[in-house]
Amino acid sequence: MSGRHEETKMNINWYPGHMKKTRELIENNLKAVDIVVEVIDARIPFSGANPMIEEITAGKARHVVLSKTDMADPDATARWIEYFRNRGAEATPVNGLTGHGVEELLKEVKEKTRDVREAKKRPARMMIAGVPNSGKSSLINRMAGRKGARVGDRPGVTTGKQWIKISNGMELLDTPGILWPKFEDPKTGLHLAFCGSIKDEIMDTETLALGLIRYLDAEHREELFLRYSLSEDKIDDEDPEEEIFDSDGHPVEKKDRGLAVMEAIAVSRGFLMSGARPDIKRTAVTVLDEFRSGKIGRMTLEEPELYGDDRG
Repeated sequence: MSGRHEETKMNINWYPGHMKKTRELIENNLKAVDIVVEVIDARIPFSGANPMIEEITAGKARHVVLSKTDMADPDATARWIEYFRNRGAEATPVNGLTGHGVEELLKEVKEKTRDVREAKKRPARMMIAGVPNSGKSSLINRMAGRKGARVGDRPGVTTGKQWIKISNGMELLDTPGILWPKFEDPKTGLHLAFCGSIKDEIMDTETLALGLIRYLDAEHREELFLRYSLSEDKIDDEDPEEEIFDSDGHPVEKKDRGLAVMEAIAVSRGFLMSGARPDIKRTAVTVLDEFRSGKIGRMTLEEPELYGDDRG
């Protein structure tokens, strides 16, 4: 299903001090690596591609990984791969949990670093970079064949650089997730927040979840309703065209459909407080967690046809 979802406005304070330190870490270690592999969440290939990484690593061989492909729409992923290829960046779809695509990625890296490997007579060295919670650690664990990097479903798990030797002799440098100082498009910040790339602790989680529900209700209603056993007769909202007045003739503010859907999810899951009031906070946390883990369905938030070369 497609449609227009209401804009969710949030004041996101998303650029903490460690982001500056991560940029410096990347810059200071570029000489030690032969290729930079940027890991991008396949559900948000535009918002999840950090323009600062491309800027910092200019001149180095670069390869893009579209991670978490098991949670993304496969047709959209194929079109995004073509999008990156048309812009001079090869992209490999990878599922870090199952290992799908990892062998292909290693072959690509080996091919792109052939000249420098032969000249320096040593295995390839790659840097793994990306925004927080992009799937870097799961990918590294797969490449290393062991628990070489800490993995979590929240940003900030990797806090310092880690050199890791992988099974074919290559060495890789893991770096903490890094965001950039300014989002030109507010939707970029929202999409990153939806996918867990910005810490929930610095945001209004309930408002964020409401924005996600509005999006899902407009664009993926079938999957949303199926996941939470919803139906239209359970949505207690009002006709936006109908004016409602109280007994004194004063206009009454109509209930927002997104909030009505959120309350219906709370009722369906039994998230109720005293007086049978919907527990919005618990519902917000649940919807965000289940979207981020792919339980609501395989979906991509961004279509390549909507994006040009600029990030504005």
